[in-house]
Amino acid sequence: MTPINQGESAAATIALPQVKATDVNGIIRLLLGPLVALVVWVAPIDIDPIAHKAIAISVFVIMYWVMEPVEHAITAVTGCYLCWALQIVPVSVAFSGFASGSVWFLFGGLLIGQATSQTGIAQRLGYVIMRRTGTSYPRLLFGMITLSFVLNLLIPSALARVSVMASIAIGIIGACGLGKQSNLGKGLFLILTFTSPLFGKMMIASPSGILTRGMIEQAGAQIFWSQWLLAFLPIILVTIFSCWILVRWLCPAELADLPSGRQYFHDRLQEMGPLSRDEKKTLCWVLLAMALWTTDLIHHINPAVITLGIGVILALPKIGVLDENAIKKINFFSILFSAGALSMSNVLTQTKSLAVLTDRLADWLPPLLSNAFSSAVTLYWGGFIYHLFIGNDQSMVSSSLPILLSVAQVNGYNPATLGLIWVFAASATLFMYQSGPLVLGYSYGYFTAKDLFKVAAIMTIVEGILLMAVVPLYWPLIGLNWIR
Repeated sequence: MTPINQGESAAATIALPQVKATDVNGIIRLLLGPLVALVVWVAPIDIDPIAHKAIAISVFVIMYWVMEPVEHAITAVTGCYLCWALQIVPVSVAFSGFASGSVWFLFGGLLIGQATSQTGIAQRLGYVIMRRTGTSYPRLLFGMITLSFVLNLLIPSALARVSVMASIAIGIIGACGLGKQSNLGKGLFLILTFTSPLFGKMMIASPSGILTRGMIEQAGAQIFWSQWLLAFLPIILVTIFSCWILVRWLCPAELADLPSGRQYFHDRLQEMGPLSRDEKKTLCWVLLAMALWTTDLIHHINPAVITLGIGVILALPKIGVLDENAIKKINFFSILFSAGALSMSNVLTQTKSLAVLTDRLADWLPPLLSNAFSSAVTLYWGGFIYHLFIGNDQSMVSSSLPILLSVAQVNGYNPATLGLIWVFAASATLFMYQSGPLVLGYSYGYFTAKDLFKVAAIMTIVEGILLMAVVPLYWPLIGLNWIR
């Protein structure tokens, strides 16, 4: 113990327990949700008692998703349990999200992602792409953007994609003899960090995208995997070019070319050796899944059926590659969260709670969504502002999309079109707290929060302008009209 000076008060010798500010904040975040929900529960609101209770439970769940005192998945399942235990809805409705195809799409995607990561096929693909695109700084940036896009087809987790690409980027930076303060390192890490979650929203390759698809189906609409990709294809192409130009401008490289660049990638591939048996099996099954995904407009097989089927095959003995330990590494919390969020959405629908909330929006929201152009402006920038306060994109989608889809159904808007715009708005980020992959990319120490803000601010404006063009002009050509 540190000795006490004689001039100090005797009271100072008594070691009083100190309550940290973080502990106080944690207690507040833990108690505020239930207290507000209790106030709503007992409030004299003139609506159906069952709907009243369902709204109170939903308030508790949404506040916990926003303040994050516990894991999102635990909050979602708690909400489902309370709706069942308090006899608001039967168990078949309270946990109905677990029967959604989107949840099993996510599970299958996680199995596929685990297989591609474990066998090394994702990293091998990265080295091949980087070697093919070239080793000058502009070509390295283009190769990293291309890799970020391609990995969305293999790994439905932006966190996992950032980890794979980061290992490749660190090797490139080291081969150049540069450190964390280099512009080359900054440029590569800004590219891989920013584009990974962004591309994940432009195809069904992120938990929030999969959750959105499930809610669209609950609203009575259908969206195919290939249709989703086609909807954002023009934006993807412009985004690739825009990011490439922007990062080159903000982070001019110290080196014009990577010394012995092609040799570096050749050596890495040599170290990996020829394709292993497990890599070949994984590659074959993934290529089959991609072929079925991209042609679902023709055969109409549900993407969830395809994804879960291939995922289960990869987990089977002999014909698959995943063992018990590999399967245990899967983030099952993301599955519970998606299932719980879909369940709570269905509870609000079944108890007519959404109708109550929709009535409150009926006077001022529909005029802002009267046509495709105004809806794109309203939803994108409204979602952008909402996302500033609701940091997690899954929380943003789960807490707001059910209400918006209810408005769409009442007013004859296309739920698929609305859902695509809203989940895309979740990709409009400025700060790291808004996305786990942004936090992970930042943690490597190659760029600052200010660097990310510059890229994100410019690209958010670019993406918004692009969306305002494609929604009214291009989306109707592929069956995504605003009015059903």
